[in-house]
Parts: sequence; structure tokens; C-alpha cells
Amino acid sequence: MTAAVSPSKHSWIRPGRIAASVLVLLIAFVAVSEWAGWPFLAGPMQSGLSDALDRRVLLFDRVDDKAEASVGLSPADASVDHANGVTIHLLGGIDIKAARIEIGAPSWSKGPPTLMASDARIGLRYIDLWRASRGEQVVVRRIAADRLELALERDADGRASWQFGEKKEKQSEPATRLPVIEEMLVHSGRLDLKDAQLDSLVEAKFSLLEAAASSAKNGSGSSKLESNVPAGLNVDATGRYRALPIKLQARSSGALGWAGDGTMPIKLEGSVGHAHLSFDGSLRGVSSMAALNGAFSLSGRSLAAVGDVIGVTLPTTPAFTVRGSLDKREEVWSTKVNDARIGESRLTAALRYDAGAKRPLLEGRVGGSRLLLQDLGPAIGTTQEVDVANPVKKVSTKPAGRVLPAREFDLPSLRAMDANILLGFDELDLGTGRLEPLAPMRAHLVLQDAVLTIKDIDARAASGSLAGMLSLDGRKPIALWHSDLRWQNIRLEKWLNIQRKDGEPPYITGRLNGRTKLDGQGKSTAQILASLNGTMHAQVRDGTVSHLIIEGAGLDIAQALGVWIKGDEPLPMSCALTELRVEKGVMKPQVMVVDTRDSTVWVDGAISLVDESLDLRAVVSPKDFSPLSLRTPVLVGGTMGSPEISLASKPLAGKVIAAGLLSLLNPLAALIPLIDTGTADDTVSGCAALAAKAEQRRQAAKS
Repeated sequence: MTAAVSPSKHSWIRPGRIAASVLVLLIAFVAVSEWAGWPFLAGPMQSGLSDALDRRVLLFDRVDDKAEASVGLSPADASVDHANGVTIHLLGGIDIKAARIEIGAPSWSKGPPTLMASDARIGLRYIDLWRASRGEQVVVRRIAADRLELALERDADGRASWQFGEKKEKQSEPATRLPVIEEMLVHSGRLDLKDAQLDSLVEAKFSLLEAAASSAKNGSGSSKLESNVPAGLNVDATGRYRALPIKLQARSSGALGWAGDGTMPIKLEGSVGHAHLSFDGSLRGVSSMAALNGAFSLSGRSLAAVGDVIGVTLPTTPAFTVRGSLDKREEVWSTKVNDARIGESRLTAALRYDAGAKRPLLEGRVGGSRLLLQDLGPAIGTTQEVDVANPVKKVSTKPAGRVLPAREFDLPSLRAMDANILLGFDELDLGTGRLEPLAPMRAHLVLQDAVLTIKDIDARAASGSLAGMLSLDGRKPIALWHSDLRWQNIRLEKWLNIQRKDGEPPYITGRLNGRTKLDGQGKSTAQILASLNGTMHAQVRDGTVSHLIIEGAGLDIAQALGVWIKGDEPLPMSCALTELRVEKGVMKPQVMVVDTRDSTVWVDGAISLVDESLDLRAVVSPKDFSPLSLRTPVLVGGTMGSPEISLASKPLAGKVIAAGLLSLLNPLAALIPLIDTGTADDTVSGCAALAAKAEQRRQAAKS
């Protein structure tokens, strides 16, 4: 019987040795290839990167114009002198060194390649390359080059040349963030940025070197960087941004904080449009601008010019200078303004702007020692507007011959952002020497969903107060206006800045109280005023009025002459009342009366805010005897811009004719028509009684 042959106990050793040998050879091959720079992978690497980035990627073995892509080189050719050819390292990521590297423009662009680097080295992580192929933000671990040219472009549809992998996965929104480059060394660089969405075309020359690299070698091992180029970041940019001319210079003494969490000191000087900026601080992540902190100064011909640059709605103003500190973290900007000079105004502020919110939000406080309304006048259309492009030229906000501003509101700007700002000024100058400033003035400005509201108004003036709210609703093409203002105990003799000779009493004194509630609609101040509906009420308590004014208004020659000779004196007012009804922009007095012991002055008629016409009549009813009076209604006509004051011709002509005829009989008889004995019926006093009488007069005028 033949015994069975058993396998040798060492039979497994041979396959094990074979596997070990293969593994050793493989490791050796990888090690040698890694050391040699994988010269035979230059072509496949081009194809792989081109496929991953969905761009044409070319690796050249030399820099001159006759350089050929390494795709056409054999492994032997590529390895002859790999120091001047293409080398690739794959351990821990992809590291490519080439005499020249190109990443082509996207298929929709007719521009130059997105990236061209000479004597270059690029480092990529595998995970970042995979993410880029999916259309996510590009992250580059390292770029080092003797010369680097970047051509970045975004078209009107939002397609951006820095958005890669567009065929791999369609993004829901076009990319807006620039690539993040974590480490960068460039001897000579150029950036061309063309952005159709922002109407921007910027050309920047830059260098970014470490202190050692500026006089030795770059990361590629080349010595071509030997020069006197200063270490750190150096940028000079010109062109246009948001259709405005731009000129900027940036300098930094360090380059470690190019991106990521590194921080680098930076100084910035330049201008965008007519806004001039200087900044001295630190920056974290140049390409992503993740954080920014430092001191700044900003100046220009109008704050609106700054708003145009940063996309924030700011008012049109006179020339300004602002100094303060700035802090940016991701999408949130914060600023503390220590000194802002806008025209004659002196302001301070602490503001926070969140650009990353669903609707950008500006919040904080604005205050200061003095705010002149005329400095913000162009923003609300109350004064001439400065042409930002030509400050000598004034742009009228009012049609010829008109007083009310007709410049249309910028309603779309109200819809661009929200705001929540506390206002507090030590002094608010109303822009006229006839009225004392409001001091102090507090309010709360809220802009939400295109509705601008100034509420909680609390202002002090001449021992009295002003309170209430204003709102402008810009959600529709036609803005809606609402106002509700109340004033109490304002001392007229202190508030009205009307100087008289020493010893003469004020023209008018007393405590002014009142309220107005008005609604309107339109695209400009003039349109809103022309559509107003509501009421206005004002009353003076414990007041006096100049005796000379009362007699002069009544054309009481004899008594006015007597007052002038012996000196003016204040007449106590038993009532000074105004009740106005406003309908479709026409203001009509329901009651407008001033009552003294000497006379009662009645005013009726209308003021049109539609065509700015005036049609008022003042009638003085005397309460005492006067031997020489031309009592006749005083008429105020014309327009707000050109008022015309005259006397009612019929009553005056009747008196003059009667006096002339009587003078034929006896010269003294000519005075008889000019004698005024007063009217007993006009001895009625008190606001309630006068208001009732005003209603009777109005009804009588209708019949």
C-alpha cells in the first residue's frame, strides 16, 4: 500500500517570500519614484487634474515660449534633467513642481488662463481636490512661484472662473468666494479681476515673500527670487470697482498670515471713487479676509460715495472726514467712530453691520456734539445736492420757481438692508438762524422691510419739548408717509431768534403747544406734501405780542404813531389759536386768530402745497377808538418762493374816495371815514368763544 504524500511544512514560505519581495520592490519603486519626482506621471497628472477641475491643466518643462507640455515627453526625456523639468510628489498630498504651470479659463470664457505660474510649485490635499471637483470653494495648500499671473472673471450670470468642477455638480448658487490659498510665496505677481456683476475691472501687481525668501530661494528650490523685493505683502492695484475709479496700495511686513488662522500686519492707502481710505492694523487670511482689525481714516466729498463702494445705503452729505477703529469677523463689520466731521457737524458712532444676515443689518448708535440738518439736507431733498463727480457743480433738487424739493426718494435702497440705530445729539441745528437749535435731541431709527421709522423722538427746545414719530413706507413704488408730532411749553421768546434794540420787548412771547397728524404719499417730498391729509393744531398760552405789530397790521396810523413815539409795549394775548385742516395738500384755517385787549386779528384763506400758491387774508377788528385808521384786510398772495403782500383795494378805495369827497366840503371832514370807533361784537374774548365765532364767520362766507 502506497503512503500518502503530505505537503511540506515549509511550502507556504515560497509565496510569502514572493509577496514580501513584491512589497519590497513596490516600496522601493515608490520611494525611487517619489525621489525622482514621478517623471512618467506628468502626462497622467495633467489629465487627472484637468478632469478633476474641469479645466485644461498644462505642466511645462521650461519657461520660454517654445516650452512644451510634459504630456508629450517620454519618461526618459522627463527624467534627463528633472530640476528644470516637471516633478511630482504624492505622499501626503499632491505636490507639483514645474518650470511653468497653467490652469485654463472656463469653457464659457474667452479670457486668458485662470493661472499661469513660472518656476512654480503647487501643493494640494486630496480632500481639497475632491471638494473642488464637486464645485465647492477651492483650497490650495501652497503656491510658490517666481512669477504668478491670475485672471479671475465673473460674468453677468454669476459664473466665476474660480468656480471649478462645474460639470461635475451643478451648484444651487454661483460661487462668490475667491480661492483660499494657505501658503503663498510670489516674487512677481499680477492679478486681473473682471467682475460684470459689480461692474469692476481691477489690475493688481503684487509680491508675497518671507524675509529669507526675498533674498534667497523660494519653495521650489530656485534662486530666481534673489532680489531687493521687500519681504511681506506688497500690492498696487488700479482700475475700477462698482464703476468707480480705484487706486490702492497695501503693504505688510509679514507673509505668514496669507490665509487660515495666521495673522499679518497690514497698511492700506488708496481711493475708490472720491472716497479716500487709510488703514493700519492686522489681517487674517488675505484671500478670504476672515478677520480685520485696526485704525482707519476715511474722507471724501459725500458719505454716499462710501455707501456706493461697500453696498450700504448712506445719505448724500457735504465733504466729510471720519476717524476710528474697524473690526471684521467673517461677515460682521464693527466700527467705533471717535471723530466724524460732516460739513459743520461733529459726530461719533458705534455701529455693527452684519452682511451675512438674511437681510443685511446695520445697528448701533450715532450721536455727537452737533448735527446740522443742512448737512443731511441733500439726503432728504431740503438743500442743493453736491455733484459727487464735480463738487463745484450744484444739482438743484427743486424745479425752477419752486421751494419744495422734488428729487425722488431712492426707495430701492430702503429695501436693500435693515437698520436699528439709536440717535442722540447734544445739539440739532435746524438750519435757520431764526430758530434756536434743539438741545438735546434723542430718537430711535428703525428700517425694517423697507419701512423707515424715526420713533421715540424726544427733543428739548426753549424750556419745552418736541416728541412723536415719523415714518416712510417704501415697500411699494409710491412711498407712504405718516407723521405724528407734539410740542409742549416751548417759550417763543427764547426759541425765535429775532433781535430787537436794547430795552424793547420781544415781538411775541408765550408757551407754544400743539400737535400735527399728517399722512401722504409720493416719490418725493414735494409729492408727499401735495397729497397730505390731516390736521394741525397750535396754541400760545400766557403770551404777549408787540403792540406796534398789532396796530401796524390794522393800518391804525394814529395809534401806531403813538406807540412808536412813546415806545412799543407787549400786549397780553387772551387767545392765540391756529386750527388747520389739510386736504389733498391744501391747508385751510378752521381757526386762526390772535386776540388782545386792543384788537382781534382773524386770518382765513388757503395755502396750497400742490402748486405752492398763497391765498391768505388777515382782517383786524379793533376794540377801541382811533381817529385815523385805514382798517382794511391785508392780503398775502403769490407763491412760497415769491410772496406778495397787498391791501384789499375795495375797502381801502371806499375810504379814500369818501375822504376825498368830504374834503371838498371841509378839510377836517376828510378824517370822518378814517375814524374807527371799534366794534362791540368783537369784544368777545377767550379761545372757545373765538373758535365758535370763527365757525360762524366761515359759514357766513359760504352763504
